Amino acid sequence: MRNCDVVILSPLPAPTTRYGRRVDERLRAVCDLMMPQAREMAGLHEYDGRVQDLSPSGVAASLARLESARRSAGPRRDAHDEAHLAVFEEAMRVRFAELELHRRDPYPHLSNLELACYDREYGSRKERAGARRKHLAQWPEAIQASLESLDQVSAPVAEALLGTAYGLAVGLEAGHGREEEQALRAHARLVARLEDAARHGDPDPRMGGRALAALMGSQEGMAVDLGALAEEADRERARLTGLLEDACAELDPRRPVDELIPGLLADHPDADEVIAEAARLTDEVIDFTRDRRLAPFLDGECLVGPAPASRRWSMAMMSWAAPAEKSSVPSWFHVTPPEPEWPREEREEWLSVFSRTSLPSITVHEVAPGHFAHGRALRRVSGPVRRVLHSLAFAEGWAHYVEEVCLEEGFRSRDPRFAIGVALEALVRVTRLTCAIGLHTGAMTLEEATGRFMRDAHLARASAVAEARRGTFDAGYGRYTWGKLEIMRLRERARRRWGREFGLPRFHAALLSLGSPPLGLLADALDLRD
Repeated sequence: MRNCDVVILSPLPAPTTRYGRRVDERLRAVCDLMMPQAREMAGLHEYDGRVQDLSPSGVAASLARLESARRSAGPRRDAHDEAHLAVFEEAMRVRFAELELHRRDPYPHLSNLELACYDREYGSRKERAGARRKHLAQWPEAIQASLESLDQVSAPVAEALLGTAYGLAVGLEAGHGREEEQALRAHARLVARLEDAARHGDPDPRMGGRALAALMGSQEGMAVDLGALAEEADRERARLTGLLEDACAELDPRRPVDELIPGLLADHPDADEVIAEAARLTDEVIDFTRDRRLAPFLDGECLVGPAPASRRWSMAMMSWAAPAEKSSVPSWFHVTPPEPEWPREEREEWLSVFSRTSLPSITVHEVAPGHFAHGRALRRVSGPVRRVLHSLAFAEGWAHYVEEVCLEEGFRSRDPRFAIGVALEALVRVTRLTCAIGLHTGAMTLEEATGRFMRDAHLARASAVAEARRGTFDAGYGRYTWGKLEIMRLRERARRRWGREFGLPRFHAALLSLGSPPLGLLADALDLRD
């Protein structure tokens, strides 16, 4: 690994590393503006032990390199890859130059400090421990840079992210060396800034409709009409509500939906059985996906276990073997039971997520044909652009789309609880889209968004509050439903164009051969040949 003692203001050189493949100047300039994602999601471990400079001057320097690289390098030979890269270049420009989100959104700053990325077994324990130490040693510089930028953090955003900020220091202790003590002191300064913003910051978290449309559209290479998208979300909610009502009636025609759901969510494994239940489901969904040929690749190892300590705020998540990593690296389906010392009511609410109604659809989403299967396909795509640059709207849209695909294909067809779980998960996602638009256009308050999650998605108040708060800083969290709807729309076009030659295996293979493409480029899949 490279010596990374002085790194915060210098771009990476271009040579191939022993973990990854060569990254050219234009692609590297984009990755320099999204280091945490490039390191963990793409597996570019030349970024190990490094932090991104998110100070105003650091961002300006990175944007200048982005523009210089774009001008000096010619277009890529593959038209799709050129368009894919150009979308990400524009997205970086909009995010950092036009909207200056590094001034109002602490989340990228917190991701920049994340150490859990070194827990996965992509390299030797010694190498990963060394990279982690170098990363931690740069916390003071990175945090100072963040404090220079974060001058527009609203109170709701700060309050929503305080838990994440606290979690970054889990496992760190004073007295474990000079570097750790300095990192903890710097972390305390960052936390103090967020606590102050939570108390005294602007109470209005709105980004504004124009800014939200620009953010979403630039990331996906599409023009976004928020009004039309909100209407589509309303239609999708009505369809999903019908699906939920029909499945509930099949399970118990005598009980209304609102009376039936709490009992279903209360039927869950005990805390010490959650991981074993998820492991059994992982085998089941992989076997089903392989039998129906719903994803082109299902090799590799998918392990099941709790998340690293700093990420135990996440109940369930996939940490895949990244596209640039060696073939023996396992993926992890992280399933995190509640802590034994929590109050009984909190433990019960947490465990309801792992109910025998919800956990099957969550496992489809996270494992197969969802994120794990997608990650295996990403390792086979052609060219570094498709391997490295991932549209989150496509990635989450794909994993959400396949939940309903499995329902259509007969997964657990004799148990209406699977359809109920699919509908409940989808109602949360479509409500996110509605609330993101409402919150950032000013059409909805946080309390009103909370009410929408309770009424439309059947969430308990504590969960509804958390979902509404997430919308204040993750303005694009409607990406799950948006991506799903675009994939479903493309599937109907494929049916019409391919006629008798249409099949889900062909459609899915063509789609995933593009990697994780911006939504505006999905139609390129229709022109691919087997």
